[in-house]
Amino acid sequence: MAEVLERPLPKPSSEDYAAARLLEALVEARLALEFLSRGLVRNAAGKAFQAWRALLAALLRLELDKLLKAAKTDEERKWLVERAAPRVPTTRMKLLSQMLEGVGHGGISFATDKALLLHEYQYHGPDPDLAASMYRSKEEAARDVQLLIAELARRADGLKQRVK
Repeated sequence: MAEVLERPLPKPSSEDYAAARLLEALVEARLALEFLSRGLVRNAAGKAFQAWRALLAALLRLELDKLLKAAKTDEERKWLVERAAPRVPTTRMKLLSQMLEGVGHGGISFATDKALLLHEYQYHGPDPDLAASMYRSKEEAARDVQLLIAELARRADGLKQRVK
C-alpha cells in the first residue's frame, strides 16, 4: 500500500482523485490511532487533521458539479476548481465545509471545527490556561482524535460506492 500512496496524486479533474484522497484519509486515520496507542497525542492530532483534510478533498471532488452550480460567481467557480478541490487550504476549510453542508453533507462543519482545533493542538500542545490551545490536557485532545476518526470512518464507509 505504501507504493500506492507514494505515487503522484491523480489530477483533480480525474475520477481517480477522490479514491486516492479517500485512501490517504484512511491511512492517515490509521496512523493517528497508532500514534495514540503509543501516547504520541500531538502527532496523533496532526495525523487526524491530515486525514480529515484528505477526506474533504475527496468530497470536494465528488461534489464538484453541485458546488459549481451553487457558486455565485465565475471567480468562485474558478477558485473551487483551481485551488479549493486540489489544495483544501487550511484557512478555508470552514467555508468549504459549509459549502459541502449546502450540497447535502450535514454536520460536516462541526467535525471540521474539531479537526481545526486538533491542528492547533498539534502545534501548541495542552494548555491549562486555554490561551494557546482549547485543550487543557492531552487526554482531552486524545478523546477528540478518537471522535474525529470515528466520524471520518463513518463518512468514508458511506463513500465506498461512489469511488473506485
